[in-house]
Amino acid sequence: MKLQNGPGMLEFDPDLIRRYDRPGPRYTSYPTAPQFQARFGEDDLRGELQASNASARPLSLYFHIPFCEHLCFYCACTKVVTRHREWGTAYVQRLDREMALIRRDVDGRRPVSQMHFGGGTPTFLRAGDMAALLESISRHFRLLPGDEGEYGIEVDPRAVEPGILALLRSFGWNRLSMGIQDLDPAVQKAVHREQTVELAAAVLAEARDLGYRSVSLDLIYGLPFQTARSFSRTLENILELRPNRISLFNYAHLPERFLPQRRIAAEDLPNPAQKLQIFSESIATLQSAGYVYIGMDHFALPDDELAVAQQSGDLYRNFQGYSTHAGTDLLAFGMSAIAMVGPTYSQNLKDLGSWGAAIDAGHLPLERGLRLNGDDLLRREIITRLICDFHLDIRRIENRHDIRFDTYFAASLPFLERLASDGLIIRTPETIGVTPRGRLLVRHVCMAFDAYLPEQTTRFSRVI
Repeated sequence: MKLQNGPGMLEFDPDLIRRYDRPGPRYTSYPTAPQFQARFGEDDLRGELQASNASARPLSLYFHIPFCEHLCFYCACTKVVTRHREWGTAYVQRLDREMALIRRDVDGRRPVSQMHFGGGTPTFLRAGDMAALLESISRHFRLLPGDEGEYGIEVDPRAVEPGILALLRSFGWNRLSMGIQDLDPAVQKAVHREQTVELAAAVLAEARDLGYRSVSLDLIYGLPFQTARSFSRTLENILELRPNRISLFNYAHLPERFLPQRRIAAEDLPNPAQKLQIFSESIATLQSAGYVYIGMDHFALPDDELAVAQQSGDLYRNFQGYSTHAGTDLLAFGMSAIAMVGPTYSQNLKDLGSWGAAIDAGHLPLERGLRLNGDDLLRREIITRLICDFHLDIRRIENRHDIRFDTYFAASLPFLERLASDGLIIRTPETIGVTPRGRLLVRHVCMAFDAYLPEQTTRFSRVI
């Protein structure tokens, strides 16, 4: 199956996908989170924050709101399930104190070009708590006026108080992502996430009326009781809403790692052949509806900023997903949140009580981190460009990092030759291009440059 995708083609080769459908990192970072180390501590992060001011780079802010009223059985996120929405008040107060701790070392004149609320369910916060958080952020940091910033929030349509979207919009929020996953009643019941398309449509319509520039809807394939026919009906309903972006995620059933998934019976899941059919037919439907494949599960309308940035070579990817804002320092707040400042990563404590206790004691709630060396930075740049562009300019890499590519990556050459032989890439002395057959398997192309993969013991999700 060949599908038009911008200047190239997206080719679905089921035999090739079956052969390469093995576990691998998603590369929201390189090195990946299992490489983070406890010896990277608060003093290390404070030093890096202070050093970053000299660059005057813009800031990207991430806030992790962990609370959910309902447990979705497929979920692999760091979360706290509770109906006590008043818990949000204390959490927001501690976020304010965490921002104050960070601001000791960060120049407040640096503009915030990107911001994201993730979770959990950020819209778990009551209106008063959300207003307090927004006011706190605007007090500590320099937000951009109008729609100059890329400010987004993840929304559960079942948990949006009246006026919340308007409140966010008044502070510059202009992007919204909403979890749908599947609209089939049997599937929704099996994963404990029951909602109607009418509810989602109402939230989307309100967002558009308020002037949100981009709305993304999230879907998951591979859930219990899904069939190609049932999922096609879900897609039909979603396409009638015409969201700017659609994310089509693979459900990774890892009950040994994620306890909620133990409530999903493996025998209720579509088998590999059925799952592949759902995936291939969904891609065909999305492409036929005019969506272009951005990469790594993401589709967008041709005039969306992500699609435009990919065409111009300005697309970027970090812990928040695909973005048009490269060259920022990412500050992260809330339990488990991950920051990226200069050549470092740092992750907060993943336990709510421990995170709060550290802040109350006047410490940054850091659990672990990593300082990237020159090799890490080189490989990160290669992986980022492959994921974003499906193309690598070898000569540019050689000049930027003062290396000879084939010598430096001699250990990777047999892997690259195998990828080329199977038609995933085309390699010349000057470039590596991911072919139409290889775009869905770009994670495997990136794995050729992952120096940590041979020693990796953490189990990753399957590629497709």
